[in-house]
Amino acid sequence: MTTPIDLYYWPTPNGWKITIALEEMGLPYALHLVNIGKGEQFDPDFLKIAPNNRMPAIVDPDGPDGAPISVFESGAILQYLARKTGLFYGESERERVAVEQWLMWQMGGLGPMAGQAHHFIKYAPTMDPPQDLPYAKDRYRNETGRLYRVLDTQLGQNEYVAGDFYSIADMAIWPWASLWEGQEQTLEDKPNMKRWLDLVAARPAVQTGRAVAKDQRGDGATDREAQKILFGQKG
Repeated sequence: MTTPIDLYYWPTPNGWKITIALEEMGLPYALHLVNIGKGEQFDPDFLKIAPNNRMPAIVDPDGPDGAPISVFESGAILQYLARKTGLFYGESERERVAVEQWLMWQMGGLGPMAGQAHHFIKYAPTMDPPQDLPYAKDRYRNETGRLYRVLDTQLGQNEYVAGDFYSIADMAIWPWASLWEGQEQTLEDKPNMKRWLDLVAARPAVQTGRAVAKDQRGDGATDREAQKILFGQKG
């Protein structure tokens, strides 16, 4: 029997990447909730696993050579799990390069830009005092839109992001792209992205992974204490 992987998680797009991957790969996992709105990501024991005080993170008791290993950063976790199982990473070096390109595109582009769009559109205007900044809203809304046009073009040539096969690149991008409405985007001019969003959303493992601890997902737009912790405000 495979020893469960310890997953340190909160229901955010980065967290969903890993629950989706674990469900898709059929790997058992033990869930450890890290309530980022209460500052649990700063717990000394968690920092030993994730020194950047961000979740998700994992501890695999059955790591390389049978020794336990901890992994932080969602992209690194996806790569580790794909190598461990031999799944969703492509079957050739050319396919693996394609997967890695789009995984890095998400990690370095879509995630940060869409995250900032969420922040300045949804959260910043509700702070005390309010930070309603038109320039910041436009900056990140527009860059997120540009990235989605890049994605739509790629998906016009391929069924999935890295080619005609489902991969960890799709698992990384879909959680962020599924929140396009909150980023004030449109799919009217992105038919390929819409097709792909629906295609991935129909996968049972995606539905199960997305639903993990969904009742814990709070409203950071109204929780003042969580805002102070999440956004570094001085109390």
